Amino acid sequence: MTAISRAAQFAQRTAHLRASTIREMLKVTQQPDVISFGGGLPAPELFPTEAIAQATQRVMERLGSAALQYSVTEGIPEMRIWVAERLTRRCGGIFSAEAVQIVNGSQQGLDLVGKIFLDPGDHVVLEDPSYLGAIQAFDAYQTRYLTVETDEDGLVPESLEEVLERADPFPKFLYLVPNFQNPTGRTLSGRRRETVVRICEHFGLPIVEDDPYGELRFEGTDLPPLLSYRSTAPIIYSGTGSKIMAPGMRIAWLLVQDEAIREKIVLAKQGADLHSGTFAQYVFHEYVSDGDAFDAHVRRIAQTYAHRRGVMAEALAEFMPEGVRFTRPAGGMFLWVTVPNVDTAELLKISAASKVVFVPGVNFYSGRDVHDGMRLNFSNATEKNIRLGVERLAHAIRLYQR
Repeated sequence: MTAISRAAQFAQRTAHLRASTIREMLKVTQQPDVISFGGGLPAPELFPTEAIAQATQRVMERLGSAALQYSVTEGIPEMRIWVAERLTRRCGGIFSAEAVQIVNGSQQGLDLVGKIFLDPGDHVVLEDPSYLGAIQAFDAYQTRYLTVETDEDGLVPESLEEVLERADPFPKFLYLVPNFQNPTGRTLSGRRRETVVRICEHFGLPIVEDDPYGELRFEGTDLPPLLSYRSTAPIIYSGTGSKIMAPGMRIAWLLVQDEAIREKIVLAKQGADLHSGTFAQYVFHEYVSDGDAFDAHVRRIAQTYAHRRGVMAEALAEFMPEGVRFTRPAGGMFLWVTVPNVDTAELLKISAASKVVFVPGVNFYSGRDVHDGMRLNFSNATEKNIRLGVERLAHAIRLYQR
């Protein structure tokens, strides 16, 4: 028997996997004097630790060992009902708990969608730029990408229509983040939302609507999720508790009204992990069951992030060299900075030496062909560190430009 090479031992699709820039960056940010605008980390001081401890005690007193047992793949009934009811209030429609699938973080939801839709060489339509975690998830299935132009109002419908008319082979789905997009912080405008849905309906293209930040609005009026528009093209909605409670619990959900798609997702999840953690689901549900207290908690998060966004925007305006542009999102956790004629991947090496880090924009482009942007997270750092970090970053840019 001939020994095979180390490379030949692995599946071909592993050659397409990209290291997570954010995960690698977390190694650097373990240094206590480094200010990080890199990770998409919620503010830990806002985690409801005492309330979660009390919810945990109540769950154990009421359910005991039942909360520690295996459960059904779709998720515990209480969680599925809560998700359906909360989306019903947000969307103005009526959603069934049967359409809800609890997943182990929204990243698993993206992986499951990729697993049931994508064969090697298939196309996915993305905003340009797009969430790097989605690109990483779909890369595992040897995916190719078709990119749609974006502007200050989000995805450009005319560009989407043009891409779909030219597509060969036809893509499997459109993936987008319509609210306070990761990475740019932009929001798909109200007048474009139904247009995007109708274009996809015309072409029969499924939509994957990733909405981790929709409840974190600081300004303006909430816009209807794409899910709220009736469409013959399936819409798979992804939501999460990571940004409104705690990411370490890994509680997230898909709402899938198309029964055939939902059945495939259930089968894929069974093969991945059988079901999401029973205990975490019960504790999460116990905490959110007090609707008034939970809503007040979410408002507190949004108010804190609004203030930190303001501090970062003011610091950028004060410290940055002439020509640097940045977004001012009305919600979420990120803003986008464009530094003309600067390769921000190279800039990161200089800024890291100055004890401040960010995510270079090239990571959010599937073609890795745009180099002058960067994503800054404003939710995790204190107001003092936001100002200090922006000042350090501006200094690094000036060093680069010399």
